[in-house]
Amino acid sequence: MNHSPNRILAALSESAYAALLPYLKIIEFKPGMTPSDVGSVINKVYFPHTGIISLVVELDTGEMVETAMVGRDGVVNAGGALDGRVSLNKAIVQMAGVGSVISPTDLVKVADSNHNFRALLIRHEQVLFAQAQQSVACNARHVVESRTCRWLLRTRDLAKSDDLLITQEHLAQMLGVRRTSLSMVAKTLQRAGLIRYKRGHVRILDVKGLRQIACECYEAVNDHYERLLHPEKSLNPLA
Repeated sequence: MNHSPNRILAALSESAYAALLPYLKIIEFKPGMTPSDVGSVINKVYFPHTGIISLVVELDTGEMVETAMVGRDGVVNAGGALDGRVSLNKAIVQMAGVGSVISPTDLVKVADSNHNFRALLIRHEQVLFAQAQQSVACNARHVVESRTCRWLLRTRDLAKSDDLLITQEHLAQMLGVRRTSLSMVAKTLQRAGLIRYKRGHVRILDVKGLRQIACECYEAVNDHYERLLHPEKSLNPLA
């Protein structure tokens, strides 16, 4: 196997990755950058190495709610590039980083000649759909404290760091809750010694403690990605 920092690319065979490599370029992700918007023509497909990209639903009020989070274990715009070339998602860079980028034309060219690569991209779209469904259930049924812990743990996994640059306002927006509700949760977690929060910076102090509070959705999303990247361990006949 190759050693790409992106786990989707790293899961490719040497031959598949070699076929893809000439078309890949490195790009820097900056916070607020929008790799795609609803109804826009897709001109790039992104494989993050570091950083985090959020798929969001934007309301008429200007508010946004996160439906899925994509980092080093995922890809952005692959589904639209394979079929339709028009994005159904709005994607916003949440955390700065770098990644590999490829044009839709070149992606399709390689996918058409490599069945396993195409199958991997399709499975990833299924994982994104499952993650979005999990978000709907989570937002409807789980308390803000559990959802916040779930979000912090997932972000920590993708960032590979206990130090996260995130404002309360942004986190409240991603979770679809009031800023005051999020502020109360942050204070509770800080008093419990699980995190330290100050001026847009969160330091995770107790991962085990956060996992005890986090809702089941954290493990569910992790399981989806592990089945995607290691289908041989899955009982799913479609994997």
